[in-house]
Amino acid sequence: MEINNLFNLKGKIAIVTGGGNGIGKSCALYLANAGASLAVSDLKLEDAQAVADEINAGGGKAIAVECNVTEDTHLVKLVEKTTSELGGVHILVNNAGGGGGGRESPYKISVDDFAWRFKLNVYSAWRLSQLCAPYMKEAGYGSIINITSMASINISPNMSAYASSKAALNHMTANLAMDYGVDKIRVNAVGPGATKTAALASVLTPEIEAKMLAHTPIKRLGDVEDIAGAVLYFASPVSEWVSGQVIFVNGGGVQTLD
Repeated sequence: MEINNLFNLKGKIAIVTGGGNGIGKSCALYLANAGASLAVSDLKLEDAQAVADEINAGGGKAIAVECNVTEDTHLVKLVEKTTSELGGVHILVNNAGGGGGGRESPYKISVDDFAWRFKLNVYSAWRLSQLCAPYMKEAGYGSIINITSMASINISPNMSAYASSKAALNHMTANLAMDYGVDKIRVNAVGPGATKTAALASVLTPEIEAKMLAHTPIKRLGDVEDIAGAVLYFASPVSEWVSGQVIFVNGGGVQTLD
């Protein structure tokens, strides 16, 4: 394959959940710059629309879809709207998620809250994969990329629900790669380390940053573009024989506070 085609996504259609801000937005822009058409979905339609408008203004093609990934009807609508308006789906980035942040004391978190983390971080990714796979199979090209977390392998206080849901996402990634591989659908995951998003900025202080970088060989926090680069790799033909893998994008270390 010619080097220019290794990251060429012209003619491909991608869905990015949680695409209105942060990592999801950067992923959407990277995929669009590589030639893909985008369905940018987000809980906040106005945020998704702003990203779609940016892509369209730059000569790409994108639509915005309001989507709460914990609602099955929203997931079905997202795939239906993508396939009807853009013509199919080849790439799925399961980016929407949440929880953690040291707010999950087992003495305080409820059973419903614990289950909700799994519904948000695991069930939604599984269901969207199920909905998109037939279109990928028909197209003869499929790449599913799950956004996991360093929390899935770290041991941290008050994060048992989030961390275990992301660990489940890692293992689900490997199992779905086995299931879907026969149909030329690859399933991989990207695990961000501490990345400069609005959520991190809300709690970050110079002292916290210094502690995070103490065990990080590349002495900086991650940028959203660092994560999007790994997503672009998994989405593109360059990785056509890579499946069932989790790549941690973390500066070579861990950003824990101990």
